[in-house]
This record gives sequence, structure tokens and C-alpha cells, in this order.
Amino acid sequence: MSRPYAKLPPVIDYGVIPLINLVVAFLVAGLVVLAVGESPIRAAELMLNGAFGYAEGVGFTLYYATSFVFTGLAVAVAFHGGLFNIGGEGQAYVGGLGVTAIALGLGGILPWWLNLPLAVCLSAAFGALWAFIPAYLQAKRGSHIVITTIMFNFIAAALMVYLLNDWLKVPGTNALETPTFAEGGQLPKLRGLFELFGANLGGAPLNVSAFVALLACLGVWLLIWRTRLGYEIRTLGHSPRAARYAGMSELRLVVVTMLISGGLAGLMALNPVMGDQYRLFNDFPQGAGFVGIAVALMGRGHPAGIIPAAILFGMLYQGGAELAFDMPAISRDMIVIIQGLVILFAGALENMFRPAIGIAWSRFRLRETGPSAARTGGA
Repeated sequence: MSRPYAKLPPVIDYGVIPLINLVVAFLVAGLVVLAVGESPIRAAELMLNGAFGYAEGVGFTLYYATSFVFTGLAVAVAFHGGLFNIGGEGQAYVGGLGVTAIALGLGGILPWWLNLPLAVCLSAAFGALWAFIPAYLQAKRGSHIVITTIMFNFIAAALMVYLLNDWLKVPGTNALETPTFAEGGQLPKLRGLFELFGANLGGAPLNVSAFVALLACLGVWLLIWRTRLGYEIRTLGHSPRAARYAGMSELRLVVVTMLISGGLAGLMALNPVMGDQYRLFNDFPQGAGFVGIAVALMGRGHPAGIIPAAILFGMLYQGGAELAFDMPAISRDMIVIIQGLVILFAGALENMFRPAIGIAWSRFRLRETGPSAARTGGA
């Protein structure tokens, strides 16, 4: 029988362990940079400066982070219910159809501040609908949620190509994209807000959907930790047997949890579609659904952790682009390797250092409380 991990204080569990994982990931990435004959310290300086050294870089970093917050929350909600939703990419794709329906249909009629809540509702509804079938198959038929959500990613991608090629694209063009939305279907950029503080965002596409992401974080926190439904979801995630013993419907909870998760992933489409390009285009999620898995793991499933984790990956995207430009020896493929190392240590190997840290913490507690306290459970 495997030995369970030691119970650790929240500051260690949610702060120290992710930080150690991150440091090790960057140390290994530094070895990769060193292997191609470049200075890891110089590479780190270029990456940080590209992401945070000037206002436009900060704008791009936060723009990418906005998408990762949505998908990170989607994965986190599913985690709390004991589910592994890796279908955020496909759910974001289909959520884009909901955004487009509002932006194309009402963009020329209503202002953006009226269209935004409608787009939020419809994109969430479309994303939730795409998550419904995998959820039902898991709860009713026992189909593994990982397999079905993976397959639905491919189905969504194929569906998007079909719709953009045969139904939604501009006639007479070969580009897989819809017509540009009217003004009412375009979310404002946050340049004016930054200018109040003397910063110039330049061409950064940071937009109003960033505030929607923050509201989604608040909503998830309230749902999971302040509602009866959230308690039931967490109970299901910790022990399905206990949930059944308490009279909770496993079918209902699995479906509802995945609907909420899929709805959050669908909201991701607001950022690139309505907030940046002002049109629906092929491959707009650009891997955000999969990055959301690492964001949720690094953030320990809590919105307070997901926000900085999303900013970290926003930094890797923006700073990595600057690094590849300023250091030609480091290609875009190497940037992907660095991102992959962070995902590896934050995700697949997140518990690699936990046993050693648990032993060290137990020994520290033993010295602090003494043998007698240790025998009685400590103070």
C-alpha cells in the first residue's frame, strides 16, 4: 500500500512547492540554453524584459494570461469534482461560435456593453453544451472523460473548419474567417486605462475581457467554497462513495460540474475573437485549453493561484517571443521546450519534491514541539 503524502501547511502546499517546481524547471531550461552556447542569465533577462520591461510587453503578457485564466478555471472546477477535463480547446472553439452569433447578429445594432453580457452567456452556453456529451457518457455509461474530451477537441476543430469554409467565411476569399464584426461586436482595448498611469500599451490587444476573467475567478471561488453545490462538487472529488452515501446524485454532479467547466472554457473565446481580431478565425485557441491544465495544477485549483500561474505562462509566451527575436540561436522550438519543462514540473512532476519536503517539515515540527508532543499529535 502506498504511503500517503504528509499534510502540509497551506503556505508550503500552495506556495513553496510550486515555487520549487518552477525554479527546477527554469534551471533545467537554463541547461538547454547553455547547450546551444548562450548565456542562461542573459536569456532570463531578455525574457523578463520582454514580458514586463515595458508597457506594451505587459499588455501582451496580460492578454495571453486572460485566456489562460479562463481555461485554468475550467480545468480547476473539473478537478474539484474528480474529473479531468482536457477538452478546453474544443469547448473554447465552440464557445467562439456563441461569441460570433452575438457579434455578427447584434454588433451593428447594440453597443458593446450590451453585447458583452449576451456574448458571455452564449459563449458559456455553447462551451457547456460541448462538454455535456462527454459528461453524460462518463456519468451514465462509464466512458472515460479524458478520452471523450480529447476526441471532442478534434471534432470541434473539424467542425470549425467546416463552418468557416462553407458557411461563415467572406464570399470570394480563401481565408478561414468570418467578416469583421461591426463596432458593437468589438470589445474596447485597455489603452485608455493604462494611459491614466502614464503607460502606453502600443499594439497590445489587452481588452475588457480581462475584467470578465477576474469576475470569473470571483465566481468560481464563491461557487466552490461558499455554496452547497460547491461543497457537493468537492465531496464528489474527494470521495464518490461518501457523496453517494450522503444521498448526492453522482450523475447530476458530474454533468453539472462539466457544464460549468465547459462554460468557463467557452468564455476564453471572448478574448481573441471579440477582444482582439474582431472576427472568428481558425485555430484561435492556440493551445490555451492545454495550457489551462498546467495553470490549474500550478495554481492548486484555486483562483488566487490560477491568476499568477496564468501570468507566468503569459510571460513565457510574450517573453519567449522576445527572446527568440533577440537571441537567434534560440528558436521558437526551444521556447516551446522551455514552456514544456514548466508544464512538466508544474503538472506531471508536481509531487516529485513533496515527499522530501514532507519529511523535512515533520522533522522540523518534531524539533519544535518535542518528542512528547509528537507522540500526542503535536499542538
